[in-house]
Amino acid sequence: MPAKLILSMDGSVIKEYPLTKERTTIGRKPHNDIAIDNLAVSSEHAAVITILNDSFFEDLNSTNGSMVNGAPAQKHFLQNSDVIEIGKYKLKYLNDQPTQTSSADFEKTMVLRAPVKPSAASVVPVADSGAKFESTTQYNATAPKPASAAAPAAAPTPVAVIQILNGPNLGKELELSKNLTTLGKPGVQVAVLARRPHGYFITHVEGGSFPLVNGSSIGEQPHQLNDHDVIELASIKMEFYLKN
Repeated sequence: MPAKLILSMDGSVIKEYPLTKERTTIGRKPHNDIAIDNLAVSSEHAAVITILNDSFFEDLNSTNGSMVNGAPAQKHFLQNSDVIEIGKYKLKYLNDQPTQTSSADFEKTMVLRAPVKPSAASVVPVADSGAKFESTTQYNATAPKPASAAAPAAAPTPVAVIQILNGPNLGKELELSKNLTTLGKPGVQVAVLARRPHGYFITHVEGGSFPLVNGSSIGEQPHQLNDHDVIELASIKMEFYLKN
């Protein structure tokens, strides 16, 4: 069964919402997936991103803020029985499926540093203290595997790589060897790349603008990536390609 949110107020259940979409919006306006007609709720208050068996909560810079398990929360990796509070309303998250990642992994986004100079063409090591393509996540903590150790031929989805096309890390490559890889600059723009049996998908998670693929906005819904697509995220351009 898919994960779901149970909306309640003062202990009384109002409605259940299965998380069947990858982006579920919460807000006062009726166009939201979970519409709460209350002045304490912003027009577009928050969103829940659901990818595979994982769900991420994000407050969309609402006026009155949000809480998760009694603490103020801007973004939060949801776990079974977590309670989101928006005004007097509560949304209990229920998910009996095993997750692909953890709260610590979600917080450790692979940070993309914007180019210092447009003409910069040197490759900067990860450990360098200057402008970085900074590996701070467990998703890709290990070095890329040699071609001989790539996913077996029987695997439904080949391993993919993204290569940086601009900035101080021009030419640097990152192997997408895990089911979920979080990329971007927290507070500016963040996206998740999900590896699935039928391909790789990029989904917007955080930020006022959507990532671009081949110059076009991907919008709110997940976008399937094709070999040699060019992604633009947090002012960094990168090429997505499949390993042979």
